[in-house]
Amino acid sequence: MADEEAEQERLSGGGGGCVAELQRLGERLQELERQLRESRGPAVDAATEYCQQLCQTLLEYAEKWKTSEDPLPLLEVYTVAIQSYVKARPYLTSECENVALVLERLALSCVELLLCLPVELSDKQWEQFQALVQVAHEKLMENGSCELHFLATLAQETGVWKNPVLCTILSQEPLDKDKGSHPGHHITFSRHVSLGSSWL
Repeated sequence: MADEEAEQERLSGGGGGCVAELQRLGERLQELERQLRESRGPAVDAATEYCQQLCQTLLEYAEKWKTSEDPLPLLEVYTVAIQSYVKARPYLTSECENVALVLERLALSCVELLLCLPVELSDKQWEQFQALVQVAHEKLMENGSCELHFLATLAQETGVWKNPVLCTILSQEPLDKDKGSHPGHHITFSRHVSLGSSWL
């Protein structure tokens, strides 16, 4: 928990109020994970309840900041949620369709926010974000969850607008197969654009 709080403070730049809110968010998500882990009911019911509570909690915290004025706190909310989900994933059954859907929507919301940032993250902030996403993606892949693939691919570049596939899509140029693009990139990005801000 202490490591997560330190990570949040580094990403936020040390804003006291924001860090306090993120710590409270982390504690609430940790409690949701505990309830999931200790649940004795049907696995599908426990996973459904976790996903519903996670979405409700994130919506509550997402409304605390106006994206147009200061989008970074919302990005931090998403990264805290991703970290929490990674810890909870081993206890979530794939028989619950919401398990994959929640992570997919969370990743798409994160991508949307990154694309809408008025200024790019500093090199230090981007490197911290890169490390967090890559670790999360690798751990989720161990449980067969690949919903962070597109976000992890973006995070491999030196900046969100440096991804060659994304730049090709936005410029409406023919996609060069030799660039090593993933066949799901265009589909995923198109779905992201059509979803817009419908989730978070």
